[in-house]
Amino acid sequence: MSSTRIEADILRRLPKAVLHDHLDGGLRPATVVELAETVGHTLPTTDPDELAAWYFDAANSGDLVRYIATFEHTLAVLQNREGLLRVAEEYVLDLAADGVVYGEVRYAPELNTNGGLTLGEVVETVQEGLAAGMAKAAAAGTPVQVRTLLCGMRMFDRVGEAADLAVAFRDAGVVGFDIAGAEDGFPPADHLAAFEHLRRESVPFTIHAGEAHGLPSIHQALQVCGAQRIGHGVRITEDVVDGKLGRLAGWVRDRRIALEMCPTSNLQTGAATSIAEHPITALKDLGFRVTLNTDNRLVSGTTMTREMSLLVEEAGWTVEDLRTVTVNALKSAFIPYEERKALIEDVVLPGYASAL
Repeated sequence: MSSTRIEADILRRLPKAVLHDHLDGGLRPATVVELAETVGHTLPTTDPDELAAWYFDAANSGDLVRYIATFEHTLAVLQNREGLLRVAEEYVLDLAADGVVYGEVRYAPELNTNGGLTLGEVVETVQEGLAAGMAKAAAAGTPVQVRTLLCGMRMFDRVGEAADLAVAFRDAGVVGFDIAGAEDGFPPADHLAAFEHLRRESVPFTIHAGEAHGLPSIHQALQVCGAQRIGHGVRITEDVVDGKLGRLAGWVRDRRIALEMCPTSNLQTGAATSIAEHPITALKDLGFRVTLNTDNRLVSGTTMTREMSLLVEEAGWTVEDLRTVTVNALKSAFIPYEERKALIEDVVLPGYASAL
């Protein structure tokens, strides 16, 4: 496919929405270095640029389990109130600088309790940091709304506790739930009780599926557990042959189930082979509700602007395509309809009109 060109400054200024981004995968390298020194944690290097390169190189293994292992060092600096507050605030400011107007950040509170914080204190602290970041971004003229998804780690036994937290904090900035961690060997249905609880309490949830495992994972996430969105979902293409959709792919497309796709991350974990051939383009063209996401900005060395740039340059995407995935994300965000509608009509569409 021939490459196209959109000026870098235009791409950066385009309004963006990100639904799939992990807090503990998006720290600033310099912040990791500074926080590691305060808690006495040894890093592979204390040079921020070298550390950023180390993360990117370590994650390029083509294996999801090894990709996840890189989080040892980011989690080490997120075990106390000071670290969580700083990282949450910086997270918001980094989104705002990237042109993001709406974001959903996800993390697993159970991974942040080694320093003595309770699960509830972890959530309260992160929400405080996010609020501080949103206030600073608004004051700087780059407002961004950031909401939270709480995760349970699918290979451990605290998913039910994380679901309870999502219910408890749903009026305090938490808008949904997810399960994260190694997908293969840990099917979504293992945690069916947690998902049934969330449905009874009217808390929406997404599920990582179709990344390291195929169609059975996606089927379980949707038809057994009742997910409203799918994290990644790249392997739904296994149910598409010569443009003809199988029953599961048809269900996903026809019911407008959002696919939270993360091109660079998918290359790193081996779920895709190239940006040019990433399933996001074919699925977009087939009418699926695909969304564009970063997954882990530090680990993948990326931003929303970079993800957009790669698709423009290597897959021939246009400004109209970028607008489509941005609107798709807001249509499927876990916030009330009137808030989604206002963001689309008052922020996103005018922002893209100026670039067309």
